[in-house]
Amino acid sequence: MKSRHVLAGSIAVLALLASACTGTGGSTEGADAEAPGDPATVEGTITVLTHRTDLVQDGTMKKYAAEFNRTYPEVKVEFDGLTDYEGEVKIRMNTEDYGDVLMIPSVVQKKDYPRFFASLGSAAELSGKYRFTGYSTVDGKVYGQSPIGVVPGMVYNKRVWKQAGVTDWPTTPAEFLAGLKAVKARTDAVPYYTNFKDMWPLTQWTNVNGSVGCDPRATTELAEGDPWAEGADLRVGDTLLYDIVRSGLAEKDPTTTNWEASKPGLAKGEIATMWLGSWAVVQMRQAAEQAGTDPDDIGFMPFPARRDGTFCAVTSPDYQQAVNVHSAHKDAARAWIDWFTDRSGYAAANLALDPRKDAPLPALLRPYEEAGVKLLDLDDTKGAEVKALDNASEVGIYKPDYRQDLVDLARGAADGELADFFDGLSGKWDAARKAAGS
Repeated sequence: MKSRHVLAGSIAVLALLASACTGTGGSTEGADAEAPGDPATVEGTITVLTHRTDLVQDGTMKKYAAEFNRTYPEVKVEFDGLTDYEGEVKIRMNTEDYGDVLMIPSVVQKKDYPRFFASLGSAAELSGKYRFTGYSTVDGKVYGQSPIGVVPGMVYNKRVWKQAGVTDWPTTPAEFLAGLKAVKARTDAVPYYTNFKDMWPLTQWTNVNGSVGCDPRATTELAEGDPWAEGADLRVGDTLLYDIVRSGLAEKDPTTTNWEASKPGLAKGEIATMWLGSWAVVQMRQAAEQAGTDPDDIGFMPFPARRDGTFCAVTSPDYQQAVNVHSAHKDAARAWIDWFTDRSGYAAANLALDPRKDAPLPALLRPYEEAGVKLLDLDDTKGAEVKALDNASEVGIYKPDYRQDLVDLARGAADGELADFFDGLSGKWDAARKAAGS
C-alpha cells in the first residue's frame, strides 16, 4: 500500500505549502453534505480525486465503483489519480474545481476546513461510530472521514528473530537492543534498517508518541510540554534509534539505503527489523510472495515499552475523504464516502484498521489483540497547534531532517553529544511555544 509513503512525503513539505492554499469558498462556507435517505433518488456524476494511482491503473477503483452502483445505480463515479497528489490538489483548490470527493491535503489548515469542505455531520453523532473524527472536527462538525487507520510497530522477520533465539516481544528498549545484538551475532541479517536515504521512513518514529506513555493526551503534551524531556515519548524513541545506530546494529552506510529494495530484503531475511506501521506489512508479504519465501515470516510487534504491564499502540488515520463544498452533487459524494468507509471492504483488503469502532481487528493485528495490546486513539484537539509549533520551531518532527541529523550523530558523521542534541531541540520548541504565547 503506497498511501502512507505518499502521506509521509506530503507531510514533509507541509511548511512549503502552508501559505499556498487560498481558495474561494466564501459563499458556500458551512454547507452540509447530508447522508441521503433513498439511494434511488441520488444521481449525478462525481469525480473522486485519489492518491491511490496504483488502484486506478489496475482497475481496482473501477471495481469499487461497480459495487457502489449496485446500491446507487444513478451515480456515475469517475476517478482522477494524482501522482503528485499534494502538489496537484493545492493548485486546484485555488479554484472551485477540485473534484466532488477528495482526500484532505495536509496543506489545508484545520480551521479552514469549513471553507473548502462540506460538513458530514456532528462530532457528537459520528464519533460514536467512527475512529479519527477528532482529526477533522471544527466547531463541533466533522469534515472528513478516513477509510482506514494505521498502527505503528516494528515490522520484522519472525524466522530471523527466532534463529537469533528471540521469540518473545521485547518489553523495554534495552531488551530490544539485546534482541538486535542477538540477530547480529547469530544470523547474517542486518538487525535494523533505517531507510535513511529515502528519508520519509524516518518520520515514522514520531508515531512513538503515545505508545510509550500510553497517554491519549500525548498530542496535547507535545503542545504544552517539552517533547524531549527526560522520559518523554519522543526522547525514548529517538534514544532507541540513536542507540541502534551507535551500537552498529543498523546498515553499514545509511546513505545507500533503498526503500524498494528493503522490502524483498526483509522478506528474504536479509534485513531483520524496521519501524514502520501496519500498512507496511502488506507490502512486505507481497515481497515475500514474489521472492518465493513464506509471507507468514513477516511479523509485527509493538514498540518495546509497557505501562503497567501493557503494551500500547496509537492509532491514526490515513488520508481523510471529504466532500468539496462547491460540489453540485453533495448527496452523491456523501453516499460514496459512507459506502467506501462502511461497505467497500477497502480496509480489509489492505489489512488495515477499520475506522468503524465496532469492526473486528484485521488479521495482522490479532497478535496484538491476543497479547492485550491497548490500541490508543489520541485526542487531536491540539494537533493543529503542534504542527504550527513544529513549523515555527523548524524542528520538523513530521519531517526527516532532524532524525537524519540524529543518525549522523550516532554513526559519527557529525560531532556532538546526544544530551546536547536533545537540549537543542527542546530549546527551539520552547522558543516557538513562547513566541506563540502558549
